[in-house]
Amino acid sequence: MSSIRSDHDIARDLATEAGQQLQRLRQRQGFAEPDVLRTLGDRISHEFLFSALSRLRPSDAVLSEEGSDDQSRLQSRRVWIIDPLDGTREFAEEGRSDWAVHVALWEDGALAAGAVALPAQGSTLSTVDPPWLPEQRPSGQRLRITASRSRPPEFVQWLATQLGAELVPMGSAGAKMCAVLLGIADIYLHAGGQFEWDSAAPVAVAAAGGLHTSRIDGSALTYNQPDPQLPDILVCRPELAGTMLAGVRDAADLDSLDSADPHAGA
Repeated sequence: MSSIRSDHDIARDLATEAGQQLQRLRQRQGFAEPDVLRTLGDRISHEFLFSALSRLRPSDAVLSEEGSDDQSRLQSRRVWIIDPLDGTREFAEEGRSDWAVHVALWEDGALAAGAVALPAQGSTLSTVDPPWLPEQRPSGQRLRITASRSRPPEFVQWLATQLGAELVPMGSAGAKMCAVLLGIADIYLHAGGQFEWDSAAPVAVAAAGGLHTSRIDGSALTYNQPDPQLPDILVCRPELAGTMLAGVRDAADLDSLDSADPHAGA
């Protein structure tokens, strides 16, 4: 990969290659020891991405789920925000395809490029050529909200009931946001806390593809902050944003939303 490639190309190519390495690891290691597989996956993908970015963009900072948080990134104009393996639980389960690799670039206050590899699905969605939503949803189709397959947040369940929406269980946050971009779902809503690496790359791709992306109060998502936790997020078809934001405002007690545990049901 030449250093003269665009940031968009680098995000796509690195996410894709990391995903291919993870696929090979799954095949080689098997699923008999899931804890070992998860640990190896996190480490191998992080080491590859960190080394490649250090070579291709040596002046840029890197914020990774699997690396130490060097606060000097706050003085950098360019910061790569990566999640080497989003959805480690699903990665270590045979037959699961809802896990991802995230590579995003933050530059001068905004997300500038991003890619989400879905290796077990054989695809990478990126800002090089993001998929674009159909202009219209099928008439009469119920709204579909992506949610954690094991522990959907109570707030999301409540809102789905209010809207008569269907919950679509899924693993990683990246896979959920890509599901909205691909038309498999209409809404991704999370109020239980996350980290920047959980959403930076999929938000970059989703925004490039025409989706609404924001906090659940409608304010902008911000990245490369001193504390990398993000309390909540909404990604949806643009025509649904008003309905979703109004639904949040109508909640009787926002303090009763799921506690801001960034590890709970992303």
